[in-house]
Amino acid sequence: MSRDERKTRILRAARHVFAEKGLQGASIAEIARRAEVNDSVIYQFFKGKEDLLFSVPYEGMLETIAQLELSLEGIRDATSLLSRFIWFQLRRGETDPEFSRVLILECRSQKDFYQSPAYNLIRSYSGILQGVLESGIKTGLFREDLNISLTRDVIFGTLDFEDISFQVTREIESPTRELDDVLDLILPMIQRRPWLDQPQTDKADRILSAAERIFAEQGFAKAKVSEIARMAGVSEGTVYEYFASKEALLFAIPAARLRDHMDRVDEAFEVKTPLRKLRRLIRNHFSFYLTNRNFLKVFLLHIQLSAGFYTSTVYETLKRYYRVIEGVIEEGKAEGSFRPDLNARVFRNLFLGSFSHMAIRWFIIGSGPETDMMKEIDEITDMISLTVLTEEALKTSGIGLS
Repeated sequence: MSRDERKTRILRAARHVFAEKGLQGASIAEIARRAEVNDSVIYQFFKGKEDLLFSVPYEGMLETIAQLELSLEGIRDATSLLSRFIWFQLRRGETDPEFSRVLILECRSQKDFYQSPAYNLIRSYSGILQGVLESGIKTGLFREDLNISLTRDVIFGTLDFEDISFQVTREIESPTRELDDVLDLILPMIQRRPWLDQPQTDKADRILSAAERIFAEQGFAKAKVSEIARMAGVSEGTVYEYFASKEALLFAIPAARLRDHMDRVDEAFEVKTPLRKLRRLIRNHFSFYLTNRNFLKVFLLHIQLSAGFYTSTVYETLKRYYRVIEGVIEEGKAEGSFRPDLNARVFRNLFLGSFSHMAIRWFIIGSGPETDMMKEIDEITDMISLTVLTEEALKTSGIGLS
């Protein structure tokens, strides 16, 4: 048997054992026995059990990337490319559940995995999705202001949780049958809507937005009304039609912002509509975990990615939370403001998966100090609103991504 053949047999055996027993339950001795080699032979190729675990998706991702590139070949339309990409990953989880189980439940729950060569390959795989999104923006199919990092979190998070629904909780029989429901949630978030692209028509709002930006960048003393007018697309005289002086313009900014803030505070005490309930639920979810960051890290890596968690009594508590999320969606559908074709369970996976990937990027991988978490929370709240609302409800909601 050649050296390459021995390594292949070890990796194949390791995949089976890790999928069955996990990192903690697996042993080098059992892997060696299944590969029909001595224990010492494994150490000729791998430093130890963790190195062997991370090598399983490394080899698998090389093949997966090649298959994905072949699957996307010849498709030019960005929406079709995205649909094929999502179908490809759903199908991979369905046809090769061992690989997905090892990757999601075993590797992704290890902090060191995010510094491994295998994770670099996942970045390359993610780069293919980034190219699809960039193509959609360039061709005008997707919104110009689309946050690509956030959108990747949404897509991969949703697909991860669909995988867990298939492999662990057994809520679905076939991930590929979920394709339409997944696309029905993701596409409304990212597709260009011409009426949302329209610039603000209210001159006072445009002036306030421009003033806020220039005051922030240059300071009040150095800011010029003429520059504010130019950025707002109005004449300098028009600025003075709305605001008596530069100081009056300055004080109008907090007046508008604080009025909006107080509206949100009032909402927190009296939430009536399904949309407000949903937006409050999203913000409360982020707030709870971000103010309990030690728990967040434990939950991200060691609880929600543990197969054992889904058979524990504690999972029943999380299921009650699932029902709350799904209940808000069903309430919105009954009221008529949410799209009637929404799959509430897939929405739940999209929401929780998006949060999971965002939090892993923020706190496990580390996306740099420039990441504005509050801004991304606002963006994901608006993206989720975009995907649940009917077109008519969205037009009157005041929600836009600018």
